[in-house]
Amino acid sequence: MLKSKFSKNKIEAGCDEAGRGCLAGPVFAAAVILPPRFRMKGLDDSKKLNLEQRLALREKIEKRALAWAVGSLDNHEIDEINILNASFKAMHRALDQLSLTPELILVDGNRFNPYREIAFECIVKGDSKFASIAAASILAKTYRDDFMEQMHEVHPQYDWQNNKGYPTPKHREGIRLYGPTPFHRRSFRLLPEAEQLEIDFGKANKPI
Repeated sequence: MLKSKFSKNKIEAGCDEAGRGCLAGPVFAAAVILPPRFRMKGLDDSKKLNLEQRLALREKIEKRALAWAVGSLDNHEIDEINILNASFKAMHRALDQLSLTPELILVDGNRFNPYREIAFECIVKGDSKFASIAAASILAKTYRDDFMEQMHEVHPQYDWQNNKGYPTPKHREGIRLYGPTPFHRRSFRLLPEAEQLEIDFGKANKPI
C-alpha cells in the first residue's frame, strides 16, 4: 500500500514528470497535495495502470486533492536547457500554480533543482511508494497523452495517438519518410546515427 505521508505534520507536494524519453512534444509535470491519511483504491504508479484506470483516477484525484497543478515545457525549451533541467522546470511550473504552499516537496527520482527555499526529498521509484507522487504521475501522464493525441490530428503519420511521441518503430519510420515536425526535439537522436545526419530541420514536415 502506498504511504500517505513522508513527514508527520508538514504539507507535502508530490511531484512527477512524463515524457522525458520522448522524441517529440513537451515534457509535462504535476504537483499534488493530498489530505492527511489519504487512501484511494487502485492508486499506483501511472506506468502500472491502463488508460481507463488512469483517467478514472485522475478525476478522483482532482476532486479529492487539497491542491493540484500541471506544468510543461515544449520541445524548444527542452532543446535549450536539456531534458533533465526541463523536467525540473516543469515541476517548478506546476508548483508555482498550487493554491497551497507546500512545506516539503517529494520528487520521484534521485535528483532535483531546489524550488524557492522549500525542503525536498528525492525518492527513487517514489511513484510506487507515496500516494502524492503516484497521483502526480497520473496527472502528468494523462495530460501529456491528451496533448499528444491532439497533435496526432495534425501529424497523423507519426502514430502519436498510440506512441505518444516515444521512439517506437512506427514513429521512427514516420520521421524517416516525412522528416521531423516543429514538435520534434532537435537535441535528441531521432534516427540511428547514420540517418540522423541526413535530417534537415529547415524543411520540417508540414501538416497533411
